[in-house]
Amino acid sequence: MWRGTQVRREHSLAIRIKARSGEGSEQMLRRFKKLCEKEGLTKDIKRKEFYEKPSERRRRAARKTFNRRLKEGMEALAGPMKPKRPGPGGPPPPR
Repeated sequence: MWRGTQVRREHSLAIRIKARSGEGSEQMLRRFKKLCEKEGLTKDIKRKEFYEKPSERRRRAARKTFNRRLKEGMEALAGPMKPKRPGPGGPPPPR
């Protein structure tokens, strides 16, 4: 046991796939890939592929926050959206 330090572990549960009856290896591989994508595993692997300096990580997080707040502010300024007009094949506009 370490004193004064904390070890930060990300949850790393193994993704398990059981073969269904009559299921081929291609289908099983497709299900596995979907589960990995759903868990965010592929995104995490791509993010950790190269070392990112802590300053770059903070800068990226700040830029993400800035863009999110900018988008929220723009949506607030735009007000409620007008309903869309029906396209071709839709009901005719009222007279």
